[in-house]
Amino acid sequence: MLGDRREHDRPPQLGGVATIRALRAEQPDAPPPPQVLMLTTYDTDTDILHAVEAGATGYFLKDSPPEELFRAVRATALGHSVLSPTVASRLVGRTRKPEPGTLSGRELEVLSRVARGTINKIIARDLRISEATVKTHLLHIFAKLGVDDRTAAVTVALERGILRLEPERRS
Repeated sequence: MLGDRREHDRPPQLGGVATIRALRAEQPDAPPPPQVLMLTTYDTDTDILHAVEAGATGYFLKDSPPEELFRAVRATALGHSVLSPTVASRLVGRTRKPEPGTLSGRELEVLSRVARGTINKIIARDLRISEATVKTHLLHIFAKLGVDDRTAAVTVALERGILRLEPERRS
């Protein structure tokens, strides 16, 4: 078992999905399979899908209230699949297939800055919002455009005429 290894025998730091795969590979025939609750800050469709495909029983975000995390740990230990309310809402929203190109004004502001190569920290400063809010806007943009990353979002928005790049004005 991974927990029985000595300090020097530990594998190098693994990401969550790689750790789940290592757990599953170490005991492939052991019933029941280990119950794994993924606790992360990442909530993109791709991250969630990779974790579930690797064998995660549940997927929760680190900023979830402690009482929700306790319930999730208990449910996972009993073999139940659990998703944080944020992740569940995201997946439900994704299945509703919003109209393409229905970006809000703020989402367009964020996306236009992304198209210019601006990093989240600077976007947050310029728009006077938190970096977490920038990330949330990006997640909504990705869902609405049916993409999984910044480059694809800009490409799709340009192709659909949602976004037009105008040269930056210099003072």
